[in-house]
Amino acid sequence: MPGVHLSRLILSHFRSHGAARLDLDARPVAIFGPNGAGKTNILEAVSLFSPGRGLRRASAEEMSRRPEVLGWKVSGVVQGPGRAHEVEIWSEGGAARQLRLDGKAASQTALARTARVLWLVPSMDRLWTEAAEGRRRFVDRVAMSFAPEHAEATLAYEKAMRERNRLLKDQVRDAHWYAALERQMAAAGAHIHTNRLAALTRLHAAQDAAQTAFPAAQMELTQTEGAMPESEGDLLEALRESRFRDLAAGRTLVGPHRTDLHAVFAAKGVPARECSTGEQKALLISLILANARALLGDLGASPILLLDEVAAHLDAGRRAALYDEILALDAQAWMTGTGPELFAELGAWAQYFEVTETGGISHTERKDNP
Repeated sequence: MPGVHLSRLILSHFRSHGAARLDLDARPVAIFGPNGAGKTNILEAVSLFSPGRGLRRASAEEMSRRPEVLGWKVSGVVQGPGRAHEVEIWSEGGAARQLRLDGKAASQTALARTARVLWLVPSMDRLWTEAAEGRRRFVDRVAMSFAPEHAEATLAYEKAMRERNRLLKDQVRDAHWYAALERQMAAAGAHIHTNRLAALTRLHAAQDAAQTAFPAAQMELTQTEGAMPESEGDLLEALRESRFRDLAAGRTLVGPHRTDLHAVFAAKGVPARECSTGEQKALLISLILANARALLGDLGASPILLLDEVAAHLDAGRRAALYDEILALDAQAWMTGTGPELFAELGAWAQYFEVTETGGISHTERKDNP
């Protein structure tokens, strides 16, 4: 059965695209053209079909076509098992994004009921060497793919923590001001930690069950100091006990916002941060594919994959292996590259689009197996 896929994508004044329409089937989508032509902008538009801020984590205003900044719209049809959904996402004059699902106003979290979208973009190449925040976001994206309500838990936790931190900075010492916020943080924080652990368990199982050309990673959650309280009650007690220390620091020092992801190249026993650039990339690809395999097992349909410039960093053997895995998943994988030769191994198994740029405006044209 084909995975969840877009059968139509329409862009209006989105980034470098004044107007574009792509009519699609369930096959992988190969997008090629020179650097700066607007290929990644198409992938960013597709990433908006899942909850969150998209693959660039950009504001609505940043997505507007320059210099007009009139607003933008992305719409499309998501084909899922048994039915199709019409999705419209837009912003007017830099205002917050709005969403209609099947003609009715909807929340961001409603998108998770229509499509799961996973991505790998060049900025993630620094995942193993950057600050812990990037790795937390990565784990949270994986957790949200399995449990869409994870997004609501993270938002609730962050909101309550911001309010608690404001009290700490103002040196408020009355325990009553903290009690309700800490209860909210404990409830949401325990949910976050449970979902993260479950996500890693799912990734490990999906890696172990597959014969793949990409290396497996062994992962664990760590804390920047101490240990993460395991239960809601333990986290609530830890927050209470940490108040005096937090007052001195002016911020909250315990909780899931202090979590980090530690990964090891399993076959070599080498920490991911110490691996070569190529090995780090291969580990990331392995995890994205494992995430997709696990979702296929859960939902009976593969998620949409967004792989920006991934083929350029793989040798011919690994590139062919990646395409074989995508085809085995029956996934609509959106891939970008500078030339069609990067997708030669896919042949007629993919659909092709060329993106060019003239005068700051991107143009997209369908090509027949170039």
